Amino acid sequence: MSKPIVAIVGRPNVGKSTLFNRISGSRIAIVEGRPGVTRDRIYSDAEWLSKHFTLIDTGGIDYETDEITKQVRRQAMIALEQADVIIFVVDGRAGVTALDEEVADHLRRSGKPVVLCVNKVEDQEQIWEMVGEFYTLGLGDPIFVSAEHGRNVGDLLDEVCKHFPADTPEPDEDTLRVAIVGRPNVGKSSLVNKILGDERSIVTNIAGTTRDAIDSQFTYEGQSMVLIDTAGLRRRSKVEESLEYYSVIRTLRAVDRSNVTVALIDATEGLTEQDKKIIGYAHESGKGLIIAVNKWDLVKKDSNTMRDFEEEIRKGLLFASYAPIVFISALIGQRIPVLLDMIIQVNEARGIRIPTGRLNEIIQDAVSIAQVPSDKGVQLKIFYATQVQVNPPVFALYVNRRDLMHFSYERYLENRLRQEYGFVGTPIILAVKERG
Repeated sequence: MSKPIVAIVGRPNVGKSTLFNRISGSRIAIVEGRPGVTRDRIYSDAEWLSKHFTLIDTGGIDYETDEITKQVRRQAMIALEQADVIIFVVDGRAGVTALDEEVADHLRRSGKPVVLCVNKVEDQEQIWEMVGEFYTLGLGDPIFVSAEHGRNVGDLLDEVCKHFPADTPEPDEDTLRVAIVGRPNVGKSSLVNKILGDERSIVTNIAGTTRDAIDSQFTYEGQSMVLIDTAGLRRRSKVEESLEYYSVIRTLRAVDRSNVTVALIDATEGLTEQDKKIIGYAHESGKGLIIAVNKWDLVKKDSNTMRDFEEEIRKGLLFASYAPIVFISALIGQRIPVLLDMIIQVNEARGIRIPTGRLNEIIQDAVSIAQVPSDKGVQLKIFYATQVQVNPPVFALYVNRRDLMHFSYERYLENRLRQEYGFVGTPIILAVKERG
């Protein structure tokens, strides 16, 4: 299920990035006391009262004509197109400006739900003096907040969540949803077309031909599948068209909707930093993950080429060492059946459930083989373990002291579980809890 998207918009220097950081609980956005610092939209997962959503921070909307201002405004407008809900931020100290009125007019015509946020209001007694002014924007009841101090941000989020769209039904539970993701021109549409046997997606050698996510349903070996073909992600420094920005959030949404993500890598270019970001998002989302090295037919080979290439990928993707690597050619159909078989295998691995008794046997055997971490004479004790979730598999480990569970030992326990049950292509989450 894809998460709702909330876009924070407004003119420059009204505190959008401060609000973004406050809601997302991070310091991702650059905050500086002068206008125009935020150039690109920034994305972050956020949560309020168990409701999860994607938050977008945007550059300020301005109607000046200089090139940077125009680019920032264009990105903000694209964010409006993507958003399910818009937070329109204005400056309570400055009052309503002519630019605020222009932006408000644009938002009213967008037809999207808009929550009016009046920021920089530290003195709540001033609200009654200024409330009438902000009603003139025609966007309903203003919510007065101080993003810097966190005042009334909860009330703001309550109002935002009221506008979230109802959950849309996904395909039948038996349908396996597969996101095909990767950088532009890596061969995503060619792979989908080869699997489907027709020309569902436009295929050219121009990067970014596929603009939107395209769903295609088919059956393989009795398994119903939906392939989600996406526009490619490319580095922001290389992005010139505004539609390329639009494709980024489409790709993230496709991963959210998938059971298994197939990340394509161009064999002629090798693993890039942008590949790592795409794969990292799928990993952090708990999705099944397969690395497909495309255009393998174009690589000059000797007896060690495939092994050396795989070693390089493994070095660059230490966080996703569990992901199988398949070398394919979408153009000639090389190893496409192997890839499809692997997709089914990875999806099955995500649903493995280990009986509690057997799980504790594995953990205790592991503890007896490798000494547990200790600190100042106090050893880690694992009292018991239980599996609390599948898709992806999540295991709760109840211990005497959580801080004694060293990362390396946690990885050791994860590897023992994989030795026993495989869990090919799926992340394993170990939730370490102190027994109260």
